[in-house]
Amino acid sequence: MCFDLQQMERALQVRYVKLHFGLRMTEGTRLPMNKVSAIRGGIGEMLLRSNCIRDRQCDRCDFESECIVRRTLYSRFDRKPDYVTSGDSVGYVLECENYEEDFCEGSVLEFHLILFGKTIVYFSQFLQAVYQLGLLGIGKAHAKYEIVSVRNTTGRDILRGSEILMDQYQVLTLWDYIRYRQKGMTGHPDRIRFRTPVALKYQGKMQQVLSLEAMIPALCRRIHMLDCFEGLECEMLKWKGIYPKTLEEHSEEIKVYRYSSTQDQKMPLRGIKGELYLEEIPEELIPLLLAGEVTHIGKNTSFGFGRYRISER
Repeated sequence: MCFDLQQMERALQVRYVKLHFGLRMTEGTRLPMNKVSAIRGGIGEMLLRSNCIRDRQCDRCDFESECIVRRTLYSRFDRKPDYVTSGDSVGYVLECENYEEDFCEGSVLEFHLILFGKTIVYFSQFLQAVYQLGLLGIGKAHAKYEIVSVRNTTGRDILRGSEILMDQYQVLTLWDYIRYRQKGMTGHPDRIRFRTPVALKYQGKMQQVLSLEAMIPALCRRIHMLDCFEGLECEMLKWKGIYPKTLEEHSEEIKVYRYSSTQDQKMPLRGIKGELYLEEIPEELIPLLLAGEVTHIGKNTSFGFGRYRISER
């Protein structure tokens, strides 16, 4: 076997919560095409306004270790891997695939917030930040909204009026998700479709085309980072088998802009988006690929990059 199955199961015990938010616009407005960046930036701003007591001078803050913003948006690893050099948090992922720009009063915008590991306990801080952002407005047009729903993965309400129903706050593991997805499979998956751009580095180079050879090491690294974030004592998974033949590959380069408040300018995020058709995905790789549907892969996952789904053609 190319993977130790017991080791894989241990590595995929990462906890997560996936929240489905519904926001109703209270006036006609225009929103940016890339809403994940606007939502993430807005949540960060609201958390800073509510919690920062040292004028955002993080490098000189004597409360840095107890900072709510640090524990939510920039959570630290329980044990930091040697290969992690960036400050990106692995504690959450935002998803929004609505690219419309013009919204009427009463229109509903939906997005997903996935919290991993110890970030899960800070749901109320994220919820309060989303609520406050609706009062101030999102994006350059300061589009105002109200939260109309927050649901768990089974569609049950976590928010009812102003009441938070914590008994519906559903903590799962990646292994739970894998078993759920495998039950719904009627055949053998051979297609991988990226729903958002992915920025993958393989053998020291940023990838211009999609390939399983680049995806699997990135997935192994992503899962290991989450294990380290959780404090799980697991070695990084390594695939030593043969990769299936690529039958077709369709991809295009995508550039997404995000506004950086620290640099006060728009910053481009680059990736590729498309589909990959394979001869047949090895059985042992399927659990890992299914886990990646939740975790995303590659760089800029906190901005929604690296979301894909595997299926049959």
